Amino acid sequence: MRDPKIGEILVQPDQLQRRVRELGEQISADYEGRNPLLIGVLKGAIFFLSDLMREITCPCEVDFMAISSYGSSTASSGVVRILKDLDAPIEGRHVLVVEDIIDSGLTLQYLMRNLGARRPASLEVCALLTKPERRAVDLTPRYLGFEIPDRFAIGYGLDVAERYRNLPYVAALQE
Repeated sequence: MRDPKIGEILVQPDQLQRRVRELGEQISADYEGRNPLLIGVLKGAIFFLSDLMREITCPCEVDFMAISSYGSSTASSGVVRILKDLDAPIEGRHVLVVEDIIDSGLTLQYLMRNLGARRPASLEVCALLTKPERRAVDLTPRYLGFEIPDRFAIGYGLDVAERYRNLPYVAALQE
C-alpha cells in the first residue's frame, strides 16, 4: 500500500512475528496452570491479540474492552471513556491486559485502576509498543514488544481516523 501519509517503517512484519512468538512463549511459561483471561483493548490491539493468543500454549480466555481518549484525533483528549465493558466478572481471575501502544500511560493507568478495583487474582499488561519519551506516569508493562520513537504510529491495528489498521507493519504517520 503506497500512500503519502505512510512514513518511515518503525517495525517490520518479520520483527512483529518474531517478538509476538517470544511474548507468547514467555506468557505461556508464566501462566502455566492458571488459565489467564486476556483482555483486548479495542480496536487497536485486535491484530496483536489475535496473533499473541495463537502463540500462547496454556489454556486462556479472551474478553474485550473499548476505551477512548483520542476520538478521531492524533492527540489524546485526556478524558477516558469506557465504550464497551467486559462481558464477565474478573474477580479472582489472572488478568492480562493486551494493549497496542502505551503513549502517555494515562489511559492505561485509568484502565488498570478500574480493573484492579474488580479484585482480580493478578493484573498485568502486555503492550506491543511503548513511547518512553511520552510517558507521563510511572507505568511499566510486564510484557513489552518494542520501544518506538515519539511519532504517531499506524499499522498492525493502530489507526488514524480508522485508517491504516490493516498495514502488516508499524509505520510513522507522515504529517
